[in-house]
Amino acid sequence: MGMQCGSNLQEGAIMDGDNRAYCRIDKADREAIQNGLGKRKGCREIARSIGRSPAAVTEEVRRHRTWKDGERRGEVVPADPQEVSCSHLRGWPWTCNGCMAYSRKCGRRQRMEYKAALAQAASEKTRSESRRGINRREEDFERIAFEIRSAILDGKSPGQICLAKPHLGLAPSTLYRWAERGYFSMSPMDFRRRVGYRPRKGHVAPKPTPHGEERSYAAFCALPEDERARACEMDTVLGKARDDRCLLTLFLRPCKAQTVLLLAEKTSSAVTAALDSLERALGKPLFERLLGIILTDNGVEFADTAAIEASVLGGDARCKVYYCDVRASQQKGACERNHVELRKMLPKRRGISFDDLTERDCAFVMSHVNSQPRPSLMGMSPLRMLRAADEEARDALCAALGMEEIPFDALTLTLDAVNAQRAERGLEPLA
Repeated sequence: MGMQCGSNLQEGAIMDGDNRAYCRIDKADREAIQNGLGKRKGCREIARSIGRSPAAVTEEVRRHRTWKDGERRGEVVPADPQEVSCSHLRGWPWTCNGCMAYSRKCGRRQRMEYKAALAQAASEKTRSESRRGINRREEDFERIAFEIRSAILDGKSPGQICLAKPHLGLAPSTLYRWAERGYFSMSPMDFRRRVGYRPRKGHVAPKPTPHGEERSYAAFCALPEDERARACEMDTVLGKARDDRCLLTLFLRPCKAQTVLLLAEKTSSAVTAALDSLERALGKPLFERLLGIILTDNGVEFADTAAIEASVLGGDARCKVYYCDVRASQQKGACERNHVELRKMLPKRRGISFDDLTERDCAFVMSHVNSQPRPSLMGMSPLRMLRAADEEARDALCAALGMEEIPFDALTLTLDAVNAQRAERGLEPLA
């Protein structure tokens, strides 16, 4: 039988066999067959009424007839049941439909019937099951599975795998579905992240920032769209509770690059010192191009607005700082979301002390995180996007922070990769 036929026919309509003979039997056809059986019509008469061949009607009835009584009621009758004794069940009509004793007991133990609803359900189940599994040769699938396993163990997401390996011809949803079915000896929990959503809380009016209306989130939103689009989101990432050191992150919205600066302590003076050092390395013009507008939260380490904005090289302010509303860090959600990328390599609850981190560790982490292809950047990495937009700024930023672009096949977004490069330098693992 061929592809699905789009139109349904009214019962009793006589159609040209060329139009429907090779279409899949649909629900309307099955209802016509059941109705014809109930009226004791012949096979050829039913076939003509629905534009099918007699063989197709016979095959449909035999394939989808079910037991009428007993424990097996509703089950499909085998192709050649041995216990059948009634002649009506060994030839047309193959069922008890239309029999004078159909609605009452006839004394025979084996009774069969054809119901359009059950036949339609059985047909849909058969079509669904026929499409399960993987439409690949075994050797091709083993090769694909090896590539997928290797990439996932390196901490890469299904989206990144599909972007970097278009020859696989797969979508991210396919990888998740294969994992759920255990096709390549992995489960969805082996992926670096399974997204879930909590129920939304009721709306609470945001509290104004203590830094004044001119630096509020409302003032930031009032900026021209192009200025908001090129803003930098600033935050800190913490290690153990007793650690002195922490990480200052600067997320560049246009290219989604995230720089990581190691702070000696979580204070406003340490933040200012880190920004001063970055300005000296980049120069004031480049600093203003990349970090001219900063959006951050109300943490104590960002309290000294004047020091953050003042240029260490003299002259006018190097940037303008705006603050999110109190307890509304989602207003700089891109930065918060990108911290997930850092946590792939510096995961929580693994006993990692940020006091043990070095500048080279930060450069290694930045290189791998910013070399990941992003679906939102049409498969480009943040560093590649920055190079396309402003090659001078990209080269200066990489030179200042020790970053380098990593090829996709060399990306390893795990803590083991950080520990391996520390071991090469003779340092103890972080955890």
